[in-house]
Amino acid sequence: METDPQIDAALRRGRGAATNRTNRFERLVQVGIDDGWGRDEDLPPVRTEVSVEVPRKVISRNSSPDLHFDRSINPYRGCEHGCIYCFARPSHAYLGLSPGLDFETRLIARPDAPALLRKELRAKRYVPRVIAIGTNTDPYQPLEKTHKIMRGLLEVLAEHRHPVAIVTKGTLIERDLDVLADLAADGLVRVGISVTTLQRDVARKAEPRVPSPARRLKTIERLAAAGVEVRLMASPMIPGLTDHELEAVLEAGRDAGALCASVTPLRLPREVSPLFQDWLAEHFPDRAKRVMARVREMHGGQDYDANFGSRMTGTGTYAALIQQRYRKACKRLGLAEKLPPLRSDLFKVPARAGDQLSLF
Repeated sequence: METDPQIDAALRRGRGAATNRTNRFERLVQVGIDDGWGRDEDLPPVRTEVSVEVPRKVISRNSSPDLHFDRSINPYRGCEHGCIYCFARPSHAYLGLSPGLDFETRLIARPDAPALLRKELRAKRYVPRVIAIGTNTDPYQPLEKTHKIMRGLLEVLAEHRHPVAIVTKGTLIERDLDVLADLAADGLVRVGISVTTLQRDVARKAEPRVPSPARRLKTIERLAAAGVEVRLMASPMIPGLTDHELEAVLEAGRDAGALCASVTPLRLPREVSPLFQDWLAEHFPDRAKRVMARVREMHGGQDYDANFGSRMTGTGTYAALIQQRYRKACKRLGLAEKLPPLRSDLFKVPARAGDQLSLF
């Protein structure tokens, strides 16, 4: 029995995933069958659908030893950028949706996020630490252009002089240069821009709705010119496909104005692995076996190793070589591996109408 058949390429143009693979919580697998009647009508192309969620709170907490932050905000669920390798795809399974095309096309916006953030920052017991935004799905995906949730979040953070770290591939971040420059002047913001490859054709296939690598480098330049500290994120490096570009990507980021850099090898958790392998078979069939062999070499013989301490770096000789090349390139190019911490001492709760004002 055939499962998860590929959707016609013409119908999913500009999308990363080729299927709507059933998520891991579903017991039944939907399959297409030929009932003998044929089909005269044309199927519509895959369109983006947006729904609204009203969460009770907006700051998520984590205690992962692999992460440099303990709290984050996600303005959106799902991501229209459609990066085939995105480690966040399995999160759509919790919504009863597919990590495949559903992740790219059935999006959820959280328009109340700025108001909820303001409420949470005003809590008497709140202790300010860096809030990370963009760690799951991109806050500057195309949806942000109309919903402006990220803009609202930044304005609240600026009012409270609260530190924030942003990760994005979206050039729409340039719209918010005014707020970012204000935060940067007080050491309250830094931005990570992900550039996985300099090959335009590979980027278009792997990241179908992300601005081109050259355009992202221009964004680094504009952020740096506004005084914003930028990290060039060479992530993920795909073995046998993009990893040979590591030094070139780092140098391009440095030349654009990045002060810092990081690298993460390809991670394929849960449903991401079969989706990525489908993509390889469609776009790079001649390299598919070699790529997956290298991936498994870096993850203890499996498609993915979820253990703390190794999931972000990989293990084995090949993973060690990537890290060695990264460190040598950073030293040669003058790129830092870490930047000084953002400030938390400027945090304040702005007075509201009717509040008791301080005498001192």
